[in-house]
Amino acid sequence: MTNKNKFGKLMMSVTISFSLLMGGTAVLQATPAHAAISSSTASGIIASAKHYMGTPYKFGVSTSTTRYFDCSSFTKRVFAMHGVSLPRTSKAQSKVGKYVSKSNLKPGDLVFFYSPVHHVGIYIGGGKIIHTYGKPGVTVSTINSGWWKSHYAFARRV
Repeated sequence: MTNKNKFGKLMMSVTISFSLLMGGTAVLQATPAHAAISSSTASGIIASAKHYMGTPYKFGVSTSTTRYFDCSSFTKRVFAMHGVSLPRTSKAQSKVGKYVSKSNLKPGDLVFFYSPVHHVGIYIGGGKIIHTYGKPGVTVSTINSGWWKSHYAFARRV
């Protein structure tokens, strides 16, 4: 093998190694799986959610409709409007993102109720969530008193 061929193979090897290294570096710098949505995205999610105030509740409703919502179809729909994909059920949604303590809630966090999880709402700030459950459909409730306080489970930031 000539020196020219050896040099060519060495350069090819270095080039491939460098490409793999840089590709791996790019992967390491990717956005973490549990990166929180921005405050502007959270504001948009909350505004979109408020647009549906009063929309009737219907358990197990299809995610393709906005005539009715159940709690998780509501959160799935509103987050999707802002580029955030959530699973279909509240139980599955409760496994997405990062755990957040009640004292560290921020607008846009998903708030879960019951144990095991059977309900989800969107924290809007000031101790309140927007969600849907029974009548009057999509509504705002406080989580710091009454039924919602006693059934609060945990929250997650997506």
